[in-house]
Amino acid sequence: MTNSRIDRFEKRREELNKMSDEELKSLFWQLCDQAVDPIVDLAKTHTSPSIERSILLRMGIDSISSHAVVDRIYEAGYLGKGAGHVVLKLAQKNGTDVRAAAAAILENKDVLNGLF
Repeated sequence: MTNSRIDRFEKRREELNKMSDEELKSLFWQLCDQAVDPIVDLAKTHTSPSIERSILLRMGIDSISSHAVVDRIYEAGYLGKGAGHVVLKLAQKNGTDVRAAAAAILENKDVLNGLF
């Protein structure tokens, strides 16, 4: 290591030694948030129909239905909200399970109007 790097390390080490456990814990979570924020932002703005179909599959919706449901959600302009989120929100609104909500989307695409 170079001397400047060692000096920076020693300076940072002294600063951290002065902190209480509670302050260290707070700093830890602050740094974690800084590290994760770009990943969360990326996930919010970048998705694809294949990712959304895989989520619906894990929610118990069959492959053929999940493809059509994602297509309907995409057409409604809600894909960025997450297909699983859309299906879950519709299920909660209608008081049904997610499979019934997916079936409702397939039966009538207008069921998504005004959901958000």
